Parts: sequence; structure tokens; C-alpha cells
Amino acid sequence: MGALDGVVIADFGRVLAAPYATMVLGDLGAEVVKVEHPRGDETRAWGPPHARGEATYFLSVNRNKRSRVLDLATAEGRAAARELALGADVLVENFRPGTMRKFGLDHETLSRAHPRLVYCSVTGFGAGRGADLPGYDLLVQAVGGLMSVTGADEPTKVGVALVDVLTGVHAAVGILAALRHRDATGEGQLVEVDLLSVLLSSMVNQSAGYALAGVVPGLLGNRHPSIAPYEVFPTADRPVALAVGNDRQFTRLCDALGLPADPRFATNELRVAHVDALAELLAGRLRTRPAAHWFAVLTPLGVPCGPVNDLAGAFALAESLGLRPTATVDGLELVSNPIRMSATPPTYRLPPPGLGDDASG
Repeated sequence: MGALDGVVIADFGRVLAAPYATMVLGDLGAEVVKVEHPRGDETRAWGPPHARGEATYFLSVNRNKRSRVLDLATAEGRAAARELALGADVLVENFRPGTMRKFGLDHETLSRAHPRLVYCSVTGFGAGRGADLPGYDLLVQAVGGLMSVTGADEPTKVGVALVDVLTGVHAAVGILAALRHRDATGEGQLVEVDLLSVLLSSMVNQSAGYALAGVVPGLLGNRHPSIAPYEVFPTADRPVALAVGNDRQFTRLCDALGLPADPRFATNELRVAHVDALAELLAGRLRTRPAAHWFAVLTPLGVPCGPVNDLAGAFALAESLGLRPTATVDGLELVSNPIRMSATPPTYRLPPPGLGDDASG
């Protein structure tokens, strides 16, 4: 039995943020019914790459679900959707604000008939004045400030739709909290998350620096605004990352590199103030040996160091550490759920469904 065994989720989510949330909950034991338009979730067509004729994008966030095709533009489809919602513990949707009301599937309408329902709405910019703005991850990275601190020469997006993923995680946390409240009181509630708010919260020290001190950072490249050395350096073959977080680690780094004590770098604050000179000095030494050498030498000393891996290298590292980064589901090698639980661990019961692949429907 999973931790969420017996919880039924009506999943009206599409693309990434909402489907990621419902997949996480499905991995933890919930029964998830994914409602799809007859054309299917957009990500079914977002390829290459493909596996078994399906876009790997879709496969990445839709395991442990069954697919039910419903055309909400028809009375029959809306009636079936309402029946599904009224029989569920949780409803998740990420349509543009107002769309579910048009179908009679909004929180206010459904909660009158089903007061125990936990209703999660995921939007790009909230349901108020931002309701008409399109909630695309790239757009939110741009207007939400993430691109303004990412990149070296020009604002650069993160290499994955990170804001969508973070929003999915926050949606899952909100749903779990609402279920806990419902178990205690018998009352469901509306859970709302939006991409912009999640991004501002997730930028943590950067957004706090602005909120508390009025600091507006610029492009940081691979550097940290408050810690040094904390960046990527060239070696004899490939780049290596150094994440030196305290004076003790810095002393050990200097000893390993054969660098004498320098008053300019005696404290972290001084190292940040003289970061260009420090980086030039470190790069000169690190270039003399390959990345694997520095990883082998510095890691036993407690100096955080690692080569810049591609995904093949990253999966190989996880495997070597016994982290089991993949799980086989019906012959598909999917990325594992990262949560580990001693009594009710994630399970992989169903592969991502074909369109309309719902035996119970």
C-alpha cells in the first residue's frame, strides 16, 4: 500500500506543472485518472525524442495514471467529467482562469455538491489581473527575473522548464496539506498556485536580497553573489565546479593547489570582494590537471568539487552511488521518483497511458 492508497485524483492537467504534481501523488499511491481532449495532451506530440512511438516528454510526467478521453465542449463530456469530479478526493486543473467555470467544473460549483473535494488550480499569473497572461515557462523565467541572473553574456533560460516543475512540487505539497486538513475537519478547500509566485519564492536568497535590501542582481554566470570560490573552472580536459562554503574548506583547497596564504582571501567576504583575482589564480592551477584528478584529490579533503557531467555522466554517477535513478515500468526505463520512504515508498504500477487507455472508464 502506498501512503496515498485510496485517494482518487481527477487530473484535468496538461503539459507539465499539473501533470508533474499528479504523477508524484500517483507514485505515492493515489489513483489518478487523466482527462484528455480527443486530441490528447499537447506533450504527446512534443518530440523527438520518442520511445515506443510516444514523445518522451509525455512519458516523463504521466506514469501511474489512466487516460480518459472527454470532450468538454459537449454536454456528454461535461456530464462525465462532473461525475468523475464528484467521485474524486482531489481535482487538479491548469486551464486558463475561467475555463473550468464555463464547463460547470469550477471549485465553487463542485464544492456545493462535494464539500470534501480538494480542488487545486494551477495558473501562470493567478486568477486576478494576470488571468489573461499566457502561462508558459519561458515567459515566466523572463518576466519573473530568473533569466536576469542566469547566463554570462546575455539573459539565458534554464535548460529545462524548471518553473513548471517547481510549481508542480508546490501544488503537490498544497494538496497534501489540504488532504490532512480534510481528514481532520471533513472540509475540502481550494488550493491555488501560480508560476510567477512560485518562481519568486524559489529564487530564495536572490529574491530575499531584493525584498529585504533592495538589491537587484545582474547576470551571475556560474558565480555566486555571496560565496567565493563558488563557480566553474577550466581544467586540462573539461570544466570542474568548486563550491567552497567556508574558510576551512578554502584553506584545504589552497594547500592542495600549493597556493600560499594571501590576505586578500582570508575570509569569504574578502574573497567575494576580490573574486576576479581569486578566479584567475585558481584557474591557473586547475588547468594543469584533468577534472578527474581534482575530483579525486579534493573530495577526500572535504572540498566540494565535481566535474561538469552531461546527462549520461550524471546517471552513471547516481548509479555508482546506489541511488537507483531509473525504474522499469512495463519495459520502459523511466526516471525514478526521488522521494524515499521506509514504510510506504513510491511504487510504479502503471506505465504512461495511451490516449483513452482507461479500462475502468
